[in-house]
Amino acid sequence: MNSLKSYDVKGIDCPMCAKDVEAALREVPGLEHSRLNFAAGKIMIDPKQVDTARATLKTVESDADIRDSAEDVQKSRNPRIRIPWTIPISAALWVVGMAVSVWIPEAIWLRRALYLTAYGIAGRRVVFGAFRNLFRGRVVDELFLMTLATAGAFVIGEWTEAVAVMLFYSVGEALQEGAVSRSRAAIRDTMSLRVETARLVDGETVRLISPDDVNIGQVIEIRPGELVPLDGTVIRGESWMNTSALTGESVPRRYAPGDEVSAGYVNDDGVVRLRVSRIASESAISRIKRLLEEASSRKSPTENVLSRFAAVYTPVVVVLALALTTLLPVFFNLTLAESAYRAMVLLVISCPCALVVSVPLAYFAGLGRASKDKVLLRGGDVLDSLNRLDTIVFDKTGTLTEGNFRVTALHPAKGWDDGALLGQAAAILSLSHHPIAKSVRDAWDGPLEVDMLDSYREIKGMGVAAREGRRVLLAGSADHLEQHGIQVPEIQGYGSVVHVAGDGVFIGSIFLNDAVKPGAAEAIRSLKKEGITRTAMFTGDLESRGKQVAEELGIQEVKAGLLPDGKLAALEAMVDDPDRKGGVGFIGDGLNDAPVIIRADVGMAMGRSGIDLAIESADAVFMDDDPARIPELLRTARFTHRIVVGNIVFALAVKVGFMIAGALGAAPMWLAVIGDVGVSLAAVLNSLRILRRT
Repeated sequence: MNSLKSYDVKGIDCPMCAKDVEAALREVPGLEHSRLNFAAGKIMIDPKQVDTARATLKTVESDADIRDSAEDVQKSRNPRIRIPWTIPISAALWVVGMAVSVWIPEAIWLRRALYLTAYGIAGRRVVFGAFRNLFRGRVVDELFLMTLATAGAFVIGEWTEAVAVMLFYSVGEALQEGAVSRSRAAIRDTMSLRVETARLVDGETVRLISPDDVNIGQVIEIRPGELVPLDGTVIRGESWMNTSALTGESVPRRYAPGDEVSAGYVNDDGVVRLRVSRIASESAISRIKRLLEEASSRKSPTENVLSRFAAVYTPVVVVLALALTTLLPVFFNLTLAESAYRAMVLLVISCPCALVVSVPLAYFAGLGRASKDKVLLRGGDVLDSLNRLDTIVFDKTGTLTEGNFRVTALHPAKGWDDGALLGQAAAILSLSHHPIAKSVRDAWDGPLEVDMLDSYREIKGMGVAAREGRRVLLAGSADHLEQHGIQVPEIQGYGSVVHVAGDGVFIGSIFLNDAVKPGAAEAIRSLKKEGITRTAMFTGDLESRGKQVAEELGIQEVKAGLLPDGKLAALEAMVDDPDRKGGVGFIGDGLNDAPVIIRADVGMAMGRSGIDLAIESADAVFMDDDPARIPELLRTARFTHRIVVGNIVFALAVKVGFMIAGALGAAPMWLAVIGDVGVSLAAVLNSLRILRRT
């Protein structure tokens, strides 16, 4: 064995501990006898193995980075409210200035220097922001009001209060920023699930590349502790995966070959390989991120009204302050300095920041709360629309029921037996992705000859038409077969039915049923407690099955046997009903639900089982497909509305009271700023109650 020499590895920034790195090195042929001094950045190895060691260390570092991304996702973020260092320094200078005015009253310039320094430190962002906005055309805003009020206080000799106003305002702004960061954390957790690297399987090697460079059909590898970077199907290996970041399930799920895996899952124990089914920009987590980004930018009607109100309100207040300054000395026994002081108090207390901060924050907290509850909303306007709902319409399959159909009865025509009927249906439906087609194939335990079909066409809402040589094969609804001239006999059965025909001859009927989702009945009962007065269910299923599910769940109305255009027409009749008082919401998951989701006042989709088009069309997406999330979302929307209204009434009432007191000379400037900051903080803290709602 060659002697070991010391080499510098300080350039390697590996977050793993020395013991783990050393163990990784020893697994590489030729590096079995390496020794690592991680603290000193030195490694003792055979000189011939330097390049191999460095490559191994870089791979170990990349592995650790991927694991760190997964660990970061599972750590809850609860940012602390931090007070900038400038505030205590400014406060100390302010206190020293007041002490100088008491103990050394003749040191006027020292006192003023201390006050100006304290003011500059505490208010530099406010003053600079006011001038910056002034040059950008925003002539009057809250920064301008604070700068004008404090400058006026300096002019009339109220140096102590000028600094106090700016200091208290800065403290309030810091607390508000911290509170806002807490509300953003609920959404930021979901948006941080994207992985920056993927392990691409290239022949016999595995290399790290960006997920954006991976194409559909390529194979990637995920190791224990790593985040899944792309959507795909497991083709090798088995592992438990933590899906809570997307679905809210606390219990890990086992994934094996054939199972679909979404980006954002955390791989727990095994090495698995996936065949990629979507590019990075279309993965589940990318769609979620787009929804959240859109939610952050879309304003509610209330926010838009307040923005317009603030744009008019602030200039009016400035004009009113000028009127007080000039008119009070004329009509009352006041000096110009006294009237100017009262005008400065009016400017301070009239700052609309309590409204322009707390109301958007309430909507953002509502979005964050919904995100924590595994519901993604497109914007604050959706919360307003949800609050107005009094009617909710449900799709049946996949929304209220599991969507996992199983064959419950076979009715072959004369000359056919059960096995022949099921085998023929499985062959016709061999290329369909519909849940019912999959259930028919699962029930057939014989060989499935996919290549037997020469042509294949799936007709939305009707069924499948295929051709084998000269034989025309049909499977689907009774209307589908009758359109091809085949009479379907009346058969007594229960559940969804697939009629089968071949060469113009009726072969038989297959009945299937799916189970109601756990908790669906309780969700419907809870909706009535949340003010939903009308519930309905639209389904393409048989009327008998639709009524049975509706009775089991307590749904008031059922419209069965509907094709996509029928669902849309039925919903439009509800929306256009002149007697309705509130909005109409619709919840679905399939391709045929997309037009109805778009047309509803609030369109909602099931995110796990839902078709992409339905999810992209929806205002709200339930990531774990749990019906219990629906009343929870309504509670969040209604609670957010109450908080918003409460903030507006409280802020306006307190501000009007302080404005009257200031104009009458009953409120000094320091009390006005405490009132302004206090109202703002109270409104902000009230908004944050949405995140803590139980």
